[in-house]
This record gives sequence, structure tokens and C-alpha cells, in this order.
Amino acid sequence: MAQSAGPISNVSDTAHWVAAHRAIESARTDALFHDTLAERLAGETGKAIVANETRTAMAGWNLVTRTKVIDDLIIQTLAEGCDLVVNLAAGLDARPYRLDLPADLRWIEADLPDLIAEKNDLLKDESPGCVLSRVAVDLADPAARKQFLDKALDGAKKALVLTEGLVFYLSEDEVSGLAAALARPEINWWIMDLNNKAVVNRINRANEKLLGNSPWKFGPADPLRFFADAGWNADKVVGLFRAAARFRRLPVLLWSLAFLPAGSRMPPIGAAQMPWSAAVRLTRG
Repeated sequence: MAQSAGPISNVSDTAHWVAAHRAIESARTDALFHDTLAERLAGETGKAIVANETRTAMAGWNLVTRTKVIDDLIIQTLAEGCDLVVNLAAGLDARPYRLDLPADLRWIEADLPDLIAEKNDLLKDESPGCVLSRVAVDLADPAARKQFLDKALDGAKKALVLTEGLVFYLSEDEVSGLAAALARPEINWWIMDLNNKAVVNRINRANEKLLGNSPWKFGPADPLRFFADAGWNADKVVGLFRAAARFRRLPVLLWSLAFLPAGSRMPPIGAAQMPWSAAVRLTRG
């Protein structure tokens, strides 16, 4: 039986949660980004989730920092010749409306039918800054996922796949399956956020009630080694603790973690219990 989970009844609800923190950040005078659609997308569900967070462990600093770091990675990837962005489990992301994008860039969002329908309705009167399309698909179904990718990647030569806020809700077997499915010649880059086991365990303990129906799962001791073994190597790694400190978003109680000797890429050998969280860009080979 599922645990009591407060306002989060399933993983799709977390899309409202992330949007709520984008709205909070956008209202700051020193905002790292401005998302004028975030409050609408968050709705009452997002506000309720934020109200139920454990403040010392999940204060939104990581979601805001992740958003800004991934924004920058996407812009850099576009400058390197990316001709298609495929956002898997896109949730209520609004980047096609708020980033400065080439008008002819193709951007495809994929998510479950109910979430796609909700987003289409909420944004029906808004105009994106690129060629945006949305596809309702169950990405957990390997056959449906392959059919989607075959169509989405048609004509692409240097595609970027984005899976922000996705992999830590999956099992290791599911992540391995996704890594294999994305090993295609049309895909040059894969951007995501990663956490090691220490972070996953800490978040699940601190937010047991909030995340009861949507616990974090994927968090190997060495996330980058996991993907390297699957044929994906990290060419860009941005630690979120240290980025949050640079952005002045890290809570005082977590400040010391930003200066642990974990290095910029991964924890040192033998330090599997050291918290490590990062936004990464992977490439094949």
C-alpha cells in the first residue's frame, strides 16, 4: 500500500512542484531566470507541495540551481550545432517560451497524455520562440518509446535529449534501458541531473511523507561510472551544491557541503557516502 504522500500522488505532480519553485525564483529581484508562465503552470498543486516540503532538505535551492545550470548547458549545446531538442518527461517545463532560441529550432516535448493535455490547455494562447511540438507517449513502454524516437529524430543530425528531473525516479534497470534506447547516431548529447546514493537516501528520509508515492530510486555510488559503463561519457559536469553557493541560493545549513573535497566531476574513490549532485552533459563514446 502506498504511504501517505501529502499533495504528491504520483510522479506527474512533481512537474507542478518544479514550476512552483520557478515562480518563486522569478519573483526575486535578483532572479537567475524569469519564467512568466511558471505560476500558472504550478497551480494550487505546486503551491501545496512547496508548503509541505521539509525546509532543511528540500528548500527549492536545488531545483532552481538545476534549472539555471541546465539552461546554460542547453544554450552552449545549441551554439555547438544542435539541430533538435527532445525533452523526455518534459513535465511543465517552459524553456521554449523563455529561452532565447533560434526561431527555426525544432523542440519536441514528450510526456504522459494527461500532462500533455493539461499543458496544452494552460499554454494554448502562448507562442514559443521555436518550432515546438508535444507528443503524448508512455516512455516506460519500450515499443512506444522506440516508435516515438524513430519519428522525432527523423532528419536530425545533432540532437540533444533532455531528461531533467527524470532518472532518479527510475530503477537502475530502467535507466540502463533508457541509455541503450538513446544510443542512436542522431543523438549527440544527453543532458540530465544526477545524484549519488547518499543524496537519494537523504532526500527520501527527509521527505518521507511528501515523496511517499514517488520515492527517488536511481542513485548509484558513482553515477558517472554507471553511464560510462553504458557507453555515455560526461563532457560537462556542474556540481549543484557549488553552483548554488555561487548563485547565493544554498541554505546556510548546507553551506559546508559546497566545499567538501569531492572535486568538480565526482566523489573521490572510497567516498561513496559523500553527497554528490550535478547537472551533466553526456556524449557517446
